[in-house]
Amino acid sequence: MQKRVCLLGARVFVEIHKTMKKFLLSLLVVALCVPASAGLRQNQANKDTKNFRYEIECAGNAIQGTYLVKVWTYSKKASVAENQCRKNAIHGVIFKGYGGGQGCVSQRPLVSNPGAETQFQEYFDSFFADGGEFQKYASILGGTTESVKVGREYKVGCTVSVRKDDLRKALEAAGIIKGLNSGF
Repeated sequence: MQKRVCLLGARVFVEIHKTMKKFLLSLLVVALCVPASAGLRQNQANKDTKNFRYEIECAGNAIQGTYLVKVWTYSKKASVAENQCRKNAIHGVIFKGYGGGQGCVSQRPLVSNPGAETQFQEYFDSFFADGGEFQKYASILGGTTESVKVGREYKVGCTVSVRKDDLRKALEAAGIIKGLNSGF
């Protein structure tokens, strides 16, 4: 009788061991896949916005030292485009500027040199990288995101507040633009 209980206990132990092994293996697979899929989404976001394909417009008057802009970003996935809105808003303020309307005055780009993006490519690659410095200068206003399906992709609009005075100071410190008090 004691031998039978021992064998039964051993079988239960083996079954529990197999179940735990399968569970841990499944857990490991999930743990490895989640960061990989997040990385793939970010790679898609970078690919979709590599050429900075977006539209920027004034979204109203903002407090002193900031711009309030509406940025329309294009991507095959709406969530990817929404994540890129801040990056595109900063890029637009630096290199494109935007027209007036809705009680706004049109704004020139902070960088007037048309070749500055390629001339300072190393700086801007780092600046616009994932988790880059650009994030310090823009924030999406909650509840302002719109999404429209256009053909095979999405056009996602976000209203973004851009801290243009701080952004200008950073570009001046990097030697990309001249300070306002440096003269002509």
